[in-house]
Amino acid sequence: MRAGPTQEEVRRHNLGTLLRYVHVHGATSRAELTNRLGLNRSTIGALTAELISVGLVSEAAPRETGRAGRPSLVVRPESGRVYAYALSIEVDRLRAARVGLGGRILEQYETERPPGMSADDAVQPLARFVRQMRAGVPDDARCVGSGLAVAGMVRRADGVVRLAPTIGWVEEPVGEALLTELGESGRLTLGNHADVCALAEHSRGAAVDCDNVIYLYGDVGVGAGIVAGGHRVTGHGGYSGEVGHMVVNPYGRPCSCGSRGCWETEIGEHALLRVAGRADRTGKDAVLEVVDAAMRGDSQAQHALRQVGDWLGFGVGNLVNIFNPEVVIFGGTLRDVYLGAAAQIRSRLNAVGLPACREHVRLRTPELGADAALIGAAELAFEHLLDDPLLS
Repeated sequence: MRAGPTQEEVRRHNLGTLLRYVHVHGATSRAELTNRLGLNRSTIGALTAELISVGLVSEAAPRETGRAGRPSLVVRPESGRVYAYALSIEVDRLRAARVGLGGRILEQYETERPPGMSADDAVQPLARFVRQMRAGVPDDARCVGSGLAVAGMVRRADGVVRLAPTIGWVEEPVGEALLTELGESGRLTLGNHADVCALAEHSRGAAVDCDNVIYLYGDVGVGAGIVAGGHRVTGHGGYSGEVGHMVVNPYGRPCSCGSRGCWETEIGEHALLRVAGRADRTGKDAVLEVVDAAMRGDSQAQHALRQVGDWLGFGVGNLVNIFNPEVVIFGGTLRDVYLGAAAQIRSRLNAVGLPACREHVRLRTPELGADAALIGAAELAFEHLLDDPLLS
């Protein structure tokens, strides 16, 4: 039998718990920390003092309390001094940000990612953005690492992008290439785009206080980030959530993955634009034009939105039966499809989903918008610090 945790292990665990709470919830009074974490006041005071000593939090009296008596001190994350770099490789653009402890975006950059851009060419502007941001960082600031979100299947162990059909990559060592370009051996963690968006919305957005969440992200392809029992479902190797390649129509259209009738061939932007008679168009603006035309009474646009909405509800119904979530969030261009076809989606979900699985499900749009990928990527980088704040 393993011996119980030592006092040192308990102390480090409590330090991580307190820092994580302040990181997620922002400025918090000592009184609230005592109540929420179930620790006594003296322990909270000692833990806070230790986190202050290593520069992770600060503490000050509240500006106004409105109550008599001595106010409880407020603990704040040191967002300006402790930060991570967050990077995102998407179908049509590359983005980078410096994100402070507490999830606050301090600065960000982006550029277009033209079709056919190789992995090696994609990491160069990302590295340039990091160098630009690094040049303006205060001397006493501390970088805890970098996180990278990629629109594809990412192997957690070594950061290899196994398959990203919507951007044309197969077996690309993106993590290694980025570290080489940066010229340093810093900590870099990679994740799937939808997966990190789910992480961000779960901790700070539309799914706060929900332990079972499905985040669907769509553009040309479709992916999902899944939270079950409060934990991300990543699968062996980190490849879970490829719901866009769930075959829903075995006799349907060929998919970029090599299969046929995948869900993304019925609900991705190409499907919507094709049915709307706009197959020569592409991108988010083209999707918005279809949704807008449908709202103004264009019959072909309305037909396209109904058809895609029906398939979207069909797939959501199956996912609801499997994962029994509390909330389903529609991100990317699926947000616009959902807003234009909510009734159709809910109707099909009600027809496909088992009553016990679907009767409580809330359908939502993201609260963090496009920032979810950057905030989620930063969370990947912050994770080791939150697990053990004293680990250098």
